[in-house]
Amino acid sequence: MSRVALKSAREIEAMRRAGALVAETFRVLDPYVKPGVTLAELDRIAEEHIRKAGATPAYLGYGPKNNPFPATICASVNEVICHGIPGERALEDGDIIGVDIGVLMNGVYGDACYTYTVGTVSPEVQGLVDTTREALQAGLDVVRPGARTGDIGHAIQTLAEGRGYGVVREYTGHGIGKRLHEEPTIYHHGVRYTGLKLQPGMVFTIEPMINLGRPETRLLADGWTVITADRTPSAQFEHTLVVTPKGHEILTL
Repeated sequence: MSRVALKSAREIEAMRRAGALVAETFRVLDPYVKPGVTLAELDRIAEEHIRKAGATPAYLGYGPKNNPFPATICASVNEVICHGIPGERALEDGDIIGVDIGVLMNGVYGDACYTYTVGTVSPEVQGLVDTTREALQAGLDVVRPGARTGDIGHAIQTLAEGRGYGVVREYTGHGIGKRLHEEPTIYHHGVRYTGLKLQPGMVFTIEPMINLGRPETRLLADGWTVITADRTPSAQFEHTLVVTPKGHEILTL
């Protein structure tokens, strides 16, 4: 079994501050997520705010040296599941956009994702967004000492598949701390009472990616952008949290 580093009270406090900056950056972006705004403009606003706070964008330059991620935020529109690269594409009425924000602040990381609806979306798409938000909450609701990682995945899968949606398998939640990606891996599907037992001091993300259609994915030629294989819309919500003696605390509220 992989060893999972338990965070100290000092590390958790630092991650609380990093998470607060992530949440604050979403609030700064809120009024700009509307038809006509380009993804590049959202990226610029987010980077400016993060750097003003004395932090560093976590994703900018992340990844392999020959193909690092080129932006501050991941901006995933409609059929893009995750890791969408911001460019000159302008948002249109009826779009959805998953904005994923990570920061490095005082040596630790914060990480979260929120799916915005742009203008008026169809009832079908609104249902997808609402279900994905509820799926994240279902996963959070089972986090407490003694629960297992399979319980998280089972709660998410049961809710989403019970409503006819596809749950992405290939991209997962993850431990986080002094590195952006650590152990444990948090799957968004699973079997109850299986997997790693949760302990106070574990810090990780839960970030279900739910598709309107089938769960299969496809990676585009840029090496980053992941889309639904059937080109149906996809939504994602994510929080960073710490397991506490009595349950859990969300660090990116």
